[in-house]
This record gives sequence, structure tokens and C-alpha cells, in this order.
Amino acid sequence: MRIVMGAQNCGFGPAAELVAVSRLLPGHHRVFVGDGVAASFACRNADAFDVIHVMSRSEPVQAAALDALLASCDQVVSVMDAELALRAVVAGRPVVMVDSLFGFWRAERPLAAIGALCAGLPRSSFAAADRHLAPLSAHERVLAAHLLARHGIVQNFPGVTDRTAAFAALGTGPVTHLSGPLIDLAGVGDVPRGGAPEYDLLINIGGFRNFLLDFDVNNDYLRLLDRWIPDLLRDWPRFPRVLVCGGPFGGRRERSYETAGRRADCRLLPQRALLRQVASVPHYLLAPGLTALHEALALGRLPLGLHEQHYAHLFTVRGLGATLFGRAAGRFADVLPGRRIPEDDVAGTAALVRTAARVRADDTLYALFRRTLNERIEDHVALTAAQRDHGVEELRGVLGGPPLPSVLATVFGKTADGARVG
Repeated sequence: MRIVMGAQNCGFGPAAELVAVSRLLPGHHRVFVGDGVAASFACRNADAFDVIHVMSRSEPVQAAALDALLASCDQVVSVMDAELALRAVVAGRPVVMVDSLFGFWRAERPLAAIGALCAGLPRSSFAAADRHLAPLSAHERVLAAHLLARHGIVQNFPGVTDRTAAFAALGTGPVTHLSGPLIDLAGVGDVPRGGAPEYDLLINIGGFRNFLLDFDVNNDYLRLLDRWIPDLLRDWPRFPRVLVCGGPFGGRRERSYETAGRRADCRLLPQRALLRQVASVPHYLLAPGLTALHEALALGRLPLGLHEQHYAHLFTVRGLGATLFGRAAGRFADVLPGRRIPEDDVAGTAALVRTAARVRADDTLYALFRRTLNERIEDHVALTAAQRDHGVEELRGVLGGPPLPSVLATVFGKTADGARVG
């Protein structure tokens, strides 16, 4: 079977989930399509695909080439990429929507109204279908993509069962399959345990790029990190070797800081190399994305959540607020407790950008940021092994679900070479 695959261009999470799915379908011909941060991640994990096509849908020639690829394939897998799913439906291809944020998408109109709009979708061209769905918000388009798909694979999270029930109540739409972590299980399983750590602290800020954030635009969070990392080295003698990993540090952007005889290296690692660092490093801070969190849990590690880069991070920490991880995570509310973040993906993310800018530029606010984050790190490193293990098991209980290989086996059956999936 020839499968065209793509992922939403919001950080590394969706692309990492696509890699996890693709690695479990080795008997198929797996064709990645996309650009931006998703393509960057795919190219750094190229062994997960048979072919990689880096193409921008904003370019008419490349968009036409994508539509031709879709028309010639047998199946499409979209990780939260609503446009790819819509193009596949117009091409008459069956779609599997994979979603780690199924409960996150906000709908201003009833789900039944979105379903009615999908039922009348014109399929003569992508342009006609796109115009038909123009009244929908970006979040509602993801829900529409689910309704147009044949199957949905949704990662467990608080609130997911309610949305799954709402979909089922419509009586139409995809067969929705609840899944546990959408992560590279083989990569996690292959990580050696017990090796000598290369670093004393790992800070994972993820891919960072999304619909608003970029390395050189709306990058106040990164500029705040630039100010804070030398102070981290000054404040924490127990961290003489720090690795800061993420999308902003790829290629020529790689750099290092040296302060007080201590050093922080800022690099972008291939996914499995990053997993090896997660498994060995004594202490771990991460931007609170679900994929990175699931990887840490699979390796038995309880990380400390960093301040929110975008609204989805706020949603994640809030959803896990009853857990040790959720209570312990850093947040800009530590610095600006009265600051209201709009309950909206775009407006909320923009507000967080402005908050990071204000904290970085104001010496008084920055001093409070530095002190409160140090307090959270101090509490985190003081946790006993038993407390950390409890925190891991607590999260596994909240986020667990059927293993991804068995879910894919249900959806895809046998692979092209006759072996069972996974």
C-alpha cells in the first residue's frame, strides 16, 4: 500500500507522532509530504520514510504536484493537518486522522453544524471544498477533517472521551480509536539505560515554530531564554554541563554559553539521539508538549515543565493540574499572577509572546522570573526517587490507553509484506 503522510506545522510534536506511526508501518511505501518545521523533523528522521517530498502548498506548482501524489496513493495519514486531509478527500482517498490534541480544538458552532457542512462538501476541486469550509475557524477545520476521515486515532487526555462521545452521537463520521502515547516506541525501547550522562541537565524546548512563533519573528520566548541561560549557569553549580535542545538551534544556529566555569550547549538532535539524552541525564526540563512528556514517561523520567510557549502548553498544564507534574510546572502566572491569557489559540499565544517580551525587558519582572523558576527547579531536584516514580505512574494513569501498535493493526490490518503491524 502506498501511503502519503503529513503533519501539522506546529512544533515538533505532530511530526514526531507521524514518525512514530510511520515506523510501525514498515511493509507499506511511506511518502512524507510537507514543509516548514514538519519537513525539518522528517528530514532529520529520514529512515522513518521511504520517500520525502519537501513541498509548499502555497506554491501553485507544488500544490498541484501534491494533489497528483494524493490521487495516485492508496491511503493518507494526516497528523492534525486539516488541509492535507481535505485535499485527500477531494482526491477520493481514504484518510486516517491522527490527533494528540483531540479534546483541545475549540468549536464556536455545534458539532452537528460542522457535520452538516461536511455532508455538503463539493469534491470537484480543492478550491471549491476550501471555499465551502471558509466559515470554519482553524480549530473547527481540524474537527471537520476528522468528520471527513474514515478513521481517527486519538491520543488519550482528560476530555477526550467526552469529544469521542459527541462524535459518536452524530451517527456519521470516522471510526474513532482511542490510543495511548503516540510516540516512537521502538526508539524508546532501544535506548540504553544506566550509561554515564554526557550532561547534568537537559532543557528541551521542542520545535518552537507554529502559526505565530518563529525563530526570528515573535521569538520573545527564545530571547528570554538567551537572557536566562547564563543566569542558570551562575545560579546552579550542580549543573556544570547543560544541553539545550530544540528546533531553534539547528545548523548554523547551534551555539554555546560559558559562565562561571560552566557550559550550556544549544543543539538540535535527531529524535533517537534526544531520547538517549533523556534516558541518561540526571535532571530534565521541557516545554510542556505532550509528545515530549510521553517520551519522558516511557523512559521512566519525570521532567519539570517550563513556562508556556503557546496556548496549547497552557491547555496541557491545566489539563494535568491535578498531577504532580501539573502542579510543579513553571508558568508565567508565577511572575504576572493577574495576567489574563485569552482562551483562544491565536490570541492566547500572542498574549504569551507579549508576556515573554515584558518579562525579558523589565529587570524587576525578570528577577522575579529567575527567582521563581529557581524555586521550582529547587523543589524538583529535591524530589526523592519514590516521589518521582509516583509522579510518573500518576501521569501514566491519566494518559494511558491502548498501545499504538495494536490500534494501527486494527486500522491497517496486515502490512504489505504480510506481517502484522507492530
